[in-house]
Formats: sequence, structure tokens, C-alpha cells
Amino acid sequence: MNLNNLNNLKDAENNTERMPVLFVGHGSPMYAIEENEFTRYWQELGEIIPKPKAVICISAHWETRGTEVTAMLTPPTIHDFGGFPRELYEIQYPAPGDPDLAKETIHTIKGTNVRADEKWGLDHGTWSVIRRIYPKADIPVIQMSLDYNKSPQEHYDLAKELALFRDKGVLIVGSGNIVHNLRKVAWDKADDEEYGFDWTLEANDIIKRLILTNKHKDLIDYNLLGKEVQMAIPTPDHYLPLLYSLALKNEDESITFFNDKAVMGSLTMTSLKIG
Repeated sequence: MNLNNLNNLKDAENNTERMPVLFVGHGSPMYAIEENEFTRYWQELGEIIPKPKAVICISAHWETRGTEVTAMLTPPTIHDFGGFPRELYEIQYPAPGDPDLAKETIHTIKGTNVRADEKWGLDHGTWSVIRRIYPKADIPVIQMSLDYNKSPQEHYDLAKELALFRDKGVLIVGSGNIVHNLRKVAWDKADDEEYGFDWTLEANDIIKRLILTNKHKDLIDYNLLGKEVQMAIPTPDHYLPLLYSLALKNEDESITFFNDKAVMGSLTMTSLKIG
């Protein structure tokens, strides 16, 4: 274990309580440099939740054949987008990796083969949010990929195998968006603080009600939830990280929603903290 990770373990040695779980609607890459109500709440999370020993993030922006976890000591900051201001591409988030945690994750998950990755790093679904929560970049961060061959049920089942890390001081974060339909974006509303189409708001409300009533099977079978949800989730990449977070919820744990707003017509920033 490298020196930085050892220091983090010492800092968190008194943290024996179960860590919460987050699902964060990450929205536009521009939120990495903009100051708004969403990013301000991300900053507040660093004060609300206990300091973790490490972070495991499941981002909508890393899809692979098979499941992988980043296993390098110094994961690069990936600027996986195009057409944005130069300032955004200049941002670096030099959080350390955690090869030991990656190895433990690989050994812990029995339901599928997990491979160590040495090439990916931290994409904007991860660093744009985590750098607001932990701006000092002093918490080790690893990412787990989304296997695009797995069904929603298989993703949910895989996520359950991560539960033990909550009791080891690890913060698990799903990063995506509940409603994410870029083809329907209202670009003329891009500067509005809040704007959602009727179907966007209805789909978001349907999913929130199912979350609050622990109807996880219905959320897994989201394709059966009606036309509004179908429009909200045209592809599963931004929705699946929500299932990873929900799979880690104990039935008696509370859920707190935050950043619960629609933007640009067809996106919602709705996020939640479990525990």
C-alpha cells in the first residue's frame, strides 16, 4: 500500500460506522467549472458524510465488455467529451488510485469475473463530482465499469456484492442521471435554472416513488414502467449507476433526495443519499 493510502487509512481509523451510499446526477461536464446550486451541494456532501478511506465510483461513462476496475496508482483525468471551453480540458484531478482496493474488489465479487484495468482512469462522470466533494484530491478513487452485456438484474446482483465495503470505510458512488435523453434536450432552455418537459417530470416522479417504497424489482424492470420512463431512459448507461446504489440499501435505511430538479427539458439532476 502506498504512503498516501496509508495516511488516509490512519486519518479514517476511527471511522467504524457504515458509510452511506450516493447516487449523483452529474449533468453537464460544464458543472465541473460552473458554480451553481448543484455543485454547491456536492461541496456540502464533503462535510455531511464521514471521511472515507477510499471511493468506488460506478460512472455512466465507462462501458466495457466484461467488468473492470481501475487498478493504477495514479489514475489519469479523462476529458471524455468534445466541444467545450479550453478551461474544462485543463482541469486535472490528481486523486490517487488504490491498487489494493481494486484487488480486494476483484477477489470479493464472485458472481462475475472482474479484470484489473491499467488504462482508463477517472472520467468526467467521476471527477467532475468527486473533485467538488473532496477538492484536496486526498481520497483514493477507483472506478468500476458497466458491462454492456449484462442485464439490469445482473448489474443489480453484482452491486450487492460490494456491500461489505460500506463497513470498511469505503464510499460507493453511482454517477449518472435518472432522466437522460440528449436527443430531446431543449437547448433554448440551457440557461434556465430549472426546466423539464411534462414526461420528464412524470418519469422522475415515478422512479422516485418506487425508490421510496423499495420497489427495486420494478426499477430493475424499468422497461415496463410506461412511455414516459421509456423516453427518460432511451439507453441504460446513465440509469444503471442508480441500480448499483439502490442494491446497497438495507430495507430500513433512510433515503434523502437532493438536487431534485430537471434541466434543459430532458435531464434530471435528482440525486440521493442512502444511510
